[in-house]
Amino acid sequence: MAVHGKNQRLKYKRRRTGETDYRRRLKLLRGEMPRAVVRISNSRIIAQIVTYEKDGDKIAAQTNSSELRSHGWPKDASIKSVPSAYLTGFSLGKKALAAGIDEAVLDIGLAASTRGNRVFSALKGMIDAGLDIPHGTSVLPSEERLSGKHIDDSLSSSVEASIEAIEGAHK
Repeated sequence: MAVHGKNQRLKYKRRRTGETDYRRRLKLLRGEMPRAVVRISNSRIIAQIVTYEKDGDKIAAQTNSSELRSHGWPKDASIKSVPSAYLTGFSLGKKALAAGIDEAVLDIGLAASTRGNRVFSALKGMIDAGLDIPHGTSVLPSEERLSGKHIDDSLSSSVEASIEAIEGAHK
């Protein structure tokens, strides 16, 4: 692609601004499986099951970590932590199964793929909920981090209570 001279050709805007890796996106779309999209923002964790259609991607199921408060997550606990990411993924997994989706492929976008990070914590939640997502076990966080024991010992009981509330809401 020429980027100077008379016949300039610009890259796509989402590529220039660093929002989309089109090479990775095309590989994910060729698989023809729904994508489990996990995004970490400054204030919450967003998780979606997205299917490709010619007129645009369609969201089959979605949740975000703000919804954890309705499932008994403590008001003083962070909704961006590793345990909240796990619960967000677990909630999405239950919603996806209710929508008739039982398999997906993880789409982390431009996030760093560091072992045990929040994206992989959400992946573990989706797997525990019953979704079939290809993964390697070496990237998943430890059970201690998922339960929140590394933050506060009392948080692990909140995680268990939230899991029970999510399961009760999606039966």
